[in-house]
Amino acid sequence: MAKPKADLPAADAIRALIDAEGRLALRVTPGARSQSLEIAEGRLLAKVRTKPEDGKATIAALELIAEALGVAPSSVTLLRGATSREKLVRVDA
Repeated sequence: MAKPKADLPAADAIRALIDAEGRLALRVTPGARSQSLEIAEGRLLAKVRTKPEDGKATIAALELIAEALGVAPSSVTLLRGATSREKLVRVDA
């Protein structure tokens, strides 16, 4: 069975959260039932199905952001928070 498409907000809404230096605050929830992005309290909330093992949930969240923005996954890099739910990423668009 194919996995369902992730629930993603509009790219413009996500871009509005990115500061002048290209940074974006992110909170990741690993092990969710479905993948989604949502905007709450001025930051992006990412829910990913992947378990938090060896940074796999972080990679899945970065790929989800790239998909929502329509950019290459290499354009989204982790700046801070490799082992935390609270992360700071840079988006080069």
